[in-house]
Amino acid sequence: MTINTSTIERANSADFRAIIRNKIPLMDVRAPIEFEKGAFNQSINYPLMNNDERAEVGLCYKNNGQAAAITLGHSLVSGQTKASRLAQWQDFARENPQGYLYCFRGGLRSQTVQRWLKESGVNYPLLTGGYKALRQFLLDELDKLALHPLIILAGNTGCGKTPFLSHCVNSLDLEGAAGHRGSSFGGFVTRQSNQINFENKLVEQYITGNYNSGQTLLLEDEGRAIGSIHLPESLRKAMALAPLVVLEESLDYRLEHIFQEYIIKMTAQYQAKYGVEQGFVAFSEYLEQGLFKVRKRLGTERYGQLKAIQSTALTQQKKGQLHYHFDWLKPLLSEYYDPMYQYQLGLKAERIIFRGNNAQCLSFVKNELVLAR
Repeated sequence: MTINTSTIERANSADFRAIIRNKIPLMDVRAPIEFEKGAFNQSINYPLMNNDERAEVGLCYKNNGQAAAITLGHSLVSGQTKASRLAQWQDFARENPQGYLYCFRGGLRSQTVQRWLKESGVNYPLLTGGYKALRQFLLDELDKLALHPLIILAGNTGCGKTPFLSHCVNSLDLEGAAGHRGSSFGGFVTRQSNQINFENKLVEQYITGNYNSGQTLLLEDEGRAIGSIHLPESLRKAMALAPLVVLEESLDYRLEHIFQEYIIKMTAQYQAKYGVEQGFVAFSEYLEQGLFKVRKRLGTERYGQLKAIQSTALTQQKKGQLHYHFDWLKPLLSEYYDPMYQYQLGLKAERIIFRGNNAQCLSFVKNELVLAR
């Protein structure tokens, strides 16, 4: 069926900044394996060829040249296969009339999809240069990010550093981009971002913030790695020289925050994804694995003690008694996380420009640095 989504053909675009800033929808026609390795927040994968078809065409190109590969590609994506994929592209174009489509370099694959759409009555533009060009633009912007004046938000585990950022303009959420909270228990129910997607998401935050080159940016204190990803070296070096604002909250405050974030919310998220029973099993494994990761620093004996207390807490949680979790969270915080973080903070003592609780630090940031909303 022919559908007219536009009577005026829109031009292809290389205005990457506007596309990212305005969150323009993008249709990625690369194979799923390419999309999984790296994509953009506003993109969705409706491939011209699936993984097997792409591999077959690639082998043909290597052995027999481009003309033979093109012929094979057209034979593989034909008939009902072509019709079903074309219907997906038409639906995307109709639902996202302001969007663009792209392949890896803006070449044969995206041009083929564009031509087939046009033959069906749909004029839809390309992202000039494809994924590769937009990715390079984001990498260039990532280098600019590290040139900004920075303020680093530090503080013991449980102080609420990530929520603090949500109350501040000029802030970038590194852990949000990474899909990980940075600690042994830092994973979420969903899989963590890979390195490419972390960098893409971080720069997308930066671009949508529309910062000028002299504006100070606020970032949470992080090490080289956040889960399985690592900070770009230019940004890591800049952060290592930047002044620190340190959140200071009581142990009880921090325990309650950790309890809400890592017990209440994580239980709910696992059960929402897997169901009540299987979700609780997955949540229990998440806690057990988190404790296992720090066993060497705790020592064999102390790890065994806390593991037993944690096991009891999980048993009691199934009975509706969640407060038993404090029995292992408190010593883990006071005996492991706090001493480790205080040691690390001591190495940065000369860079500290302010200390205080959440309200005091927010006031300092607002009045002195003009960052807070």
